[in-house]
Amino acid sequence: MEQLKAKASGMAQDLKVMPFMEHLKELRTRLIHSLIAVGVGFGVAYTFSEQIFRVLLLPLLKVMPKGLKLVYTGLPEAFLVYLKVGLIGGLILASPVVFYEIWKFIEPGLYREERRYAIPFVLAASAFFAVGVTFAYFVVFPFGFKYFLAFSNEYIQPMISVKEFLGFSIKMLFAFGVVFELPVFAFFFSKVGIVTGKQLASFRRYAVVIIFIVAAILTPPDVFSQSLMAVPLLFLYEASIVVAKVFGKKTEPE
Repeated sequence: MEQLKAKASGMAQDLKVMPFMEHLKELRTRLIHSLIAVGVGFGVAYTFSEQIFRVLLLPLLKVMPKGLKLVYTGLPEAFLVYLKVGLIGGLILASPVVFYEIWKFIEPGLYREERRYAIPFVLAASAFFAVGVTFAYFVVFPFGFKYFLAFSNEYIQPMISVKEFLGFSIKMLFAFGVVFELPVFAFFFSKVGIVTGKQLASFRRYAVVIIFIVAAILTPPDVFSQSLMAVPLLFLYEASIVVAKVFGKKTEPE
């Protein structure tokens, strides 16, 4: 009994109790740090925005009919496209800092033994985000662009706007980058005891419905694009269940 009391006392001391206003100040500090990191990343990415945009175009150019070119319909549209490319590049470059700031914001609510996962969390979150973006670029884009261009015929010819292409590409890249974080968050949430593998497994039937709703929101309104996101999400959810069961926090008897 004395050992349990001592352990509970030590755990209570580990937790940092912060007033509501202190939480707001901490949130502001983390947001400022993240914005500074994004600003620095934007400065670097905008320098190479034209090269980055050409790389984004490669999957489309490989399946685009010969002689077809992208168009822009407004005078500032091309400039704004390169500006957006720089901003998105800045967000990707700053993502490790952003994930670190997220961790530092939630860190006061964790026990001392749980705070040592900061670096693994940042590295894993950044890596899985990169894997999601890579999957979208090398797998989803070639199939998606080929599928959409297949609707052209002698009566219907595509006229692709630079703005629309960039909007579609960015939306898909970020959507897949975010959904690939699911196993990472399952690992750390199960480690701190927020969720368990058993809970995730029992929620599976509802998760399937939610996954298809999320895929419908994040992708263009067609079954093909929704399936390209929903199917990987289903596999990621099953992987998250396994991760939570294997690495989850083991409950101790009272």
